[in-house]
Amino acid sequence: MARTAPLTADWYDYPRYYDIAFRDETRAEANFIEAACRKYAHDPVRRLFEPACGTGRLVTELASRGYRLTGLDLNRPSLDFLQRRLDRRGLRATILHGDMADFRLARPVDAAFCTFDGFRHLLDEQSARRHLQCVADHLRPGGIYILGFHLLPLDASDECIERWTNCQGRTRVTVTLRVLSTDRRRRQEQLRVSLLVRDGCREFRLRHDFPFRMYTAAQFRRLLRSVPSLELCQIHDFWYEIDQTFPFDDQLSDSVFVLRKK
Repeated sequence: MARTAPLTADWYDYPRYYDIAFRDETRAEANFIEAACRKYAHDPVRRLFEPACGTGRLVTELASRGYRLTGLDLNRPSLDFLQRRLDRRGLRATILHGDMADFRLARPVDAAFCTFDGFRHLLDEQSARRHLQCVADHLRPGGIYILGFHLLPLDASDECIERWTNCQGRTRVTVTLRVLSTDRRRRQEQLRVSLLVRDGCREFRLRHDFPFRMYTAAQFRRLLRSVPSLELCQIHDFWYEIDQTFPFDDQLSDSVFVLRKK
């Protein structure tokens, strides 16, 4: 098999490969969202909203379970991919092209979710606060927001590499995620994601560098205080076990916050 030089591009513009990379997480995440809605929302949940929905793994899965879904994202190829997937499965959802820090929904929702670091694409405090306030403004009283992202423990190393492989049919996608640099003062880390796609005798390589905002527990706690209409119900982690909770301390890393509108 001939080696090819990696293409430097936005990996969100290649939604099929992005979707394969995370497809194994979908059922566990959807099960957790349902369990959290039953446990923490004050009223039955029927309408759900996902900001930064990407390829819509969860939009599609939860729509197939009978919920009414709205998904919002800035990336057009991902939204087009989502619409084709919904059409193939005979499902319906509202798909919006827009900014997760500045959006308007046609009607309030019972719950919202953003489970895997999409929140960290908001690179300054003002955008993050606007996002939380915008979600709160569109939640019914007693509705919940399930927000999952990586916090930075105080003793965390600045170097990190993750690698995993997922397959769909004859297509095999290997993802390598590497932290290139960390600036704790500016609260940004630079990441590089590398994709290796193999499909039979074909090979495709892609590289994408992008920034993420960093949060310690204290920094996120301070941000939450600036949006008083949201209260913290509980903290879980990326194992998505509804009965396993964690204290809000400096050891937190893979965190899933359940917030509720007062």
